Amino acid sequence: MERKCIEKLVEWKLKTNHKPLIIKGARQVGKTWLMKEFAQKEYSKWVYINFEDNELAKGVFEKDFDIQRIIMQLSVATKTVIDKDTLILFDELQEAPRGVTALKYFQEKAPEYSIIAAGSLLGITLHSGTSFPVGKVDFVELYPLSFVEFLQAIGENLLASLLEQQQWDTLMSFHDQLCEHLKTYYYVGGMPEVVKVFVEEKNIERVREVQKSILNTYDNDFSKHAPINEVPRIRMVWKSIMAQMAKENKKYIYGMLKEGARAKEFEIAIEWLIDAGLIYKVNRTKKGLMPLSAYEDFSAFKLFLLDVGLLCAMNNVPAEVLLSGNSIFTDFKGAMTEQYVLQQMKPMLLSIYYWSADTSSGEIDFLVQHGIKIVPIEVKAEENLQAKSLKAFIAKNPQLCGIRTSMSPYREQDWLANVPLYGIGCWWE
Repeated sequence: MERKCIEKLVEWKLKTNHKPLIIKGARQVGKTWLMKEFAQKEYSKWVYINFEDNELAKGVFEKDFDIQRIIMQLSVATKTVIDKDTLILFDELQEAPRGVTALKYFQEKAPEYSIIAAGSLLGITLHSGTSFPVGKVDFVELYPLSFVEFLQAIGENLLASLLEQQQWDTLMSFHDQLCEHLKTYYYVGGMPEVVKVFVEEKNIERVREVQKSILNTYDNDFSKHAPINEVPRIRMVWKSIMAQMAKENKKYIYGMLKEGARAKEFEIAIEWLIDAGLIYKVNRTKKGLMPLSAYEDFSAFKLFLLDVGLLCAMNNVPAEVLLSGNSIFTDFKGAMTEQYVLQQMKPMLLSIYYWSADTSSGEIDFLVQHGIKIVPIEVKAEENLQAKSLKAFIAKNPQLCGIRTSMSPYREQDWLANVPLYGIGCWWE
């Protein structure tokens, strides 16, 4: 399975005196696989330490941060001689008391050691008051497989390559084929284990079983790792994502959770899910001017799930709904499509917002800061080429050029480019 993120790990390796690297990401997005795959490809000597199932290694940081003692104990725990040529992989680091803090001392006292750390709930640990090594570590964020990575996984390497090269004229010949693959991706999503089952078994029912298993794992995490008084609210937020997305005004409405609900009640629950990598938050911006963050409205936001396939599974969406052209589900597919578009843009490290007018119903699905450009994006689930809100927004901001992304092939107009949905993740490269 190809993961583009491995390129970022190679860049990290080539840095002079690189810092310890933390791979962030939700449970089961493939962090362990990525670390090991990178180690096998790039290092002749490496050691893997999982603090969840290695009791001897678990307490190694408790006494002090004497790096030579720590290295010696880890060598004993792994039955491997660890030296400066050894890549050290720490997995489930949040299970080792003071493990995150120890990374600071590796960087300060023994920078010759190469360390990559990951953990299913490391994002929670980093925000829980743990002594965090600010400026002493590097970060890489791992997300579910993108649509291009999904194409590579199912053996469509040519199509993936054409998309990455943005060969729009050539891609016209494969338009229908790409649309079918895209519908499949909506259902399967990008969770590595789910994609693997789909590739090996081609069984939609098994795909759904694995998705449900992952969702159950997340639900168990709520009970095991979240503050006990927040668990009911976390579950309410988690289960409400689709209902919030499917309504016409997609701004998050607390009143949909329960009558009379207020922001203060659910802020911690939402932040817990964000820190766990399970949801994404997109805030409103009041103007389409640089920088977008200067006009951010923190009181208005939209929430998305980490993966479009899991969103289908959570809401028991039958395969027929997405794989057929049933118009009854157009509104529903609109929510799925917006989820998909955000999911493709997240790994690009873009500044992503949405815009809505103060006094009218106008809304731009996404407003993205890409380098020195502001790019308004209107998302269409089908081939509908009307973009009234986008046209009105561009009329008020004539310095901008918009993107309409839909099931229609690539085409350019004076004030916008129509980027096919299957190509939106490659547009930014």
